Amino acid sequence: MENGTLPAPVPKREYTWRETAAANLPYAAMILLGAATIALGFPRAPWAAAGAVAYGVYGVGGAVWIMIFVCPYCAYYGTRGCPCGYGLVAARLARKGDRECFAPKFKRHIPAIVPLWIIPLAAGVIALVQSFNGWLLGLVGVFAVNSYVLLPLLAQRHSCGDCPQREGCPWMGGKKNAEC
Repeated sequence: MENGTLPAPVPKREYTWRETAAANLPYAAMILLGAATIALGFPRAPWAAAGAVAYGVYGVGGAVWIMIFVCPYCAYYGTRGCPCGYGLVAARLARKGDRECFAPKFKRHIPAIVPLWIIPLAAGVIALVQSFNGWLLGLVGVFAVNSYVLLPLLAQRHSCGDCPQREGCPWMGGKKNAEC
């Protein structure tokens, strides 16, 4: 044990750069589809392009937020055992934290990115109510399937499936952990 923290587990496997890129595709698709929904949903609004860019920046910022405030508490911080690669980036951005604090940090900081799932869907529905468009309906549908079905399903099977902290994870429904 170093500084009162649990020893780092040996990763079940190390992920290749290709596997890491593939693990990030659903999130990247969500950001691109969300930005497109905002921009194309309001083609005559002067703020639509700026809103789409702001959403894209928020999407990247949300990933960085997680890397700074959650990843330092993960068992795979600083290793290639992190399927999404955040652990390696996080090691360059923030100091390692106590692994026992992972669940409380996860629970506290995940709400910072939840609007990424809500904003494009809300914007798309509003735009469709204002002026129905088949292409926009399709775009909103693809966003919803990617963001609400594929992304969580792939995360649970790929990222969460090998996670050494799965039992204590608030998202995976594990046991309660102490507050940190």
